[in-house]
Amino acid sequence: MSESIRKPTLFEVIIVLGLFLVIAFSFTSTFELPIQLALFISLFIVILLGKRLGYSYESLQEAIKAGISRGLDAVLILIAVGALIGTWIAGGIVPSIIYFGLETIHPSIFLLATLIICCLTSLATGTSWGTAGTSGIAMVAIGEGLGIPMPMVVGAVLSGAYFGDKFSPLSDSTVLTASMSKVDVIDHIRSMLYVSIPAFVVSAIAFTVVGFTVIDGTVDQQRINSILSSMDDTFNISLLMLIPAAIVIILLAMKKPAVPTIAFGSLLGVIWAVFFQSMDFVPALETSYNGFTIASGSEFLDDLLNRGGIVSMLGGIVVILLGLGFGGVLNHIGALQVIVDSFTRFITNTGRLSVSTLLTGFFANVFGCAMYVSLILTPKIMEKNYDKLKVDRKVLSRNTEVGGTLTSGMVPWSDNGIFMVALFGVPTLAYLPYMWLSFAAIFFVILYGYTGKFIWYTEENQAEVKSS
Repeated sequence: MSESIRKPTLFEVIIVLGLFLVIAFSFTSTFELPIQLALFISLFIVILLGKRLGYSYESLQEAIKAGISRGLDAVLILIAVGALIGTWIAGGIVPSIIYFGLETIHPSIFLLATLIICCLTSLATGTSWGTAGTSGIAMVAIGEGLGIPMPMVVGAVLSGAYFGDKFSPLSDSTVLTASMSKVDVIDHIRSMLYVSIPAFVVSAIAFTVVGFTVIDGTVDQQRINSILSSMDDTFNISLLMLIPAAIVIILLAMKKPAVPTIAFGSLLGVIWAVFFQSMDFVPALETSYNGFTIASGSEFLDDLLNRGGIVSMLGGIVVILLGLGFGGVLNHIGALQVIVDSFTRFITNTGRLSVSTLLTGFFANVFGCAMYVSLILTPKIMEKNYDKLKVDRKVLSRNTEVGGTLTSGMVPWSDNGIFMVALFGVPTLAYLPYMWLSFAAIFFVILYGYTGKFIWYTEENQAEVKSS
């Protein structure tokens, strides 16, 4: 590195990140301008900081490209899921799932059922995004048919999807967190048990209570019957329509690559549209790009099913690309490291250590705009503090997972936040209050940190305690 290049001061970092937050929130909440524009402007603000610090534009551009490259998997999955939704609606797959769901799931237990179904799907497949794009999209559609508030349903979907994902050794984020923390993946999962199990129990109780006190008795059965009748008139509803969904879930559970598996699922949707829904091949194939459109005469059904396609994901793709580039430059110039270094001297016990790890993971999502950025940076930044207090690295991996993965969906411009909004059409700040599993997990991490419960130490520390 050239001698003319220096680290940013804390004041410079606060100014730049403060400007970013002001622009992001004012554009989206006050001026109703797209978040993409806010990120585009903010990208050049952080580039100007990099130039001020002595970096060449060429090196900053390379940092942008490096940041984007880390999230290309997310972009490809987003494209594949867009195609999947369009063809699965055209093929009668999503309508059949909605139909059977409306017939069988009682409204008062719907949120609990959503939590459990998404949890099991995520456990089997090892992917929260795959779960959201398959079981999640179906449960949201069923919930909409039952008249249950969409933010609640999305909160239940995310709680189940994230829970199962954290327990699955098939999960790429779980493996990445363990690897970056230098912890065996099974040890990491065992450590997560102490946080995730009680968090799941709390979430299950909360969704059950809401189901029986808020939702029970508010569902209009006549409206549901009307929806069922309209769907029966519009689509060929049959158990055969569920075969593509079963195939995709089985392939994901077999740890087949997510992008080709989901793309194959969209191809099955095209085939099902041609053979079971009497669509011509070209219009059926077109739904993978432009989405499904219908004029059934039922306003609700049209609103529910006119969606999907790669086109519907383009806005989210732009956000992810710009956000990853923004995070890449911030990482390159060491902005996040400066913030963490400023409060390192206050980390004198496991309580403060846990809170600091959670904040580092969260702010890496806020300013790095991607879960993977958070899972890579947080262990790298915090590991020396765990070693200093002689705390076992599996506590680091557990706290990183909670601070990085479980908060990513809370940030409107993060890869998880953008993906979920593009998928469900519910704003991040609307479903955020119902991400009960994430909030419960954060609570238990802080509780364990300050009480010392389920905090493990290195053998060196244990030897010191025995000898003292």
